[in-house]
Amino acid sequence: MLLQTLIHPKINEVLARAGHHSKVLIADGNYPAYNTLGPNAELVSLNLSPGVVSCTQVLKALLSAIPIEAANTMGIPADDPYALGGDPPIWSDYREILKDSKLNIELQPIQKWDFYDAVASRDHVLTIQTADQALWANLLLTIGVRKS
Repeated sequence: MLLQTLIHPKINEVLARAGHHSKVLIADGNYPAYNTLGPNAELVSLNLSPGVVSCTQVLKALLSAIPIEAANTMGIPADDPYALGGDPPIWSDYREILKDSKLNIELQPIQKWDFYDAVASRDHVLTIQTADQALWANLLLTIGVRKS
């Protein structure tokens, strides 16, 4: 029986094989998850129905299981038709979750097309596809080191 809140068997299997610098993408419901996988990545689809499950739910579960050293959002091009004129509201939620988890990590945007390249890298081990409807909710996590 696991003590952490993350109990999904496939996600735990992939994370157990991952190491320092491995990348995990929490993808929103609009992200093209299947055709942007890195060569070593697995896709777990948790998109049951619109909004279920959410990116914030997945983030909380992951933080119970793995150390995180970096968190990257998808940077929003100013000319993008879905640009919001500032940070998306979900980024505030991410900041609060990271703070509540006692992590001193700042969200670092990676410009949209560079974000896709980062996900396509050999360090990408897992994409968790959610059904989150929030715009710009994609979050690329870098696994850190276990200190104890």
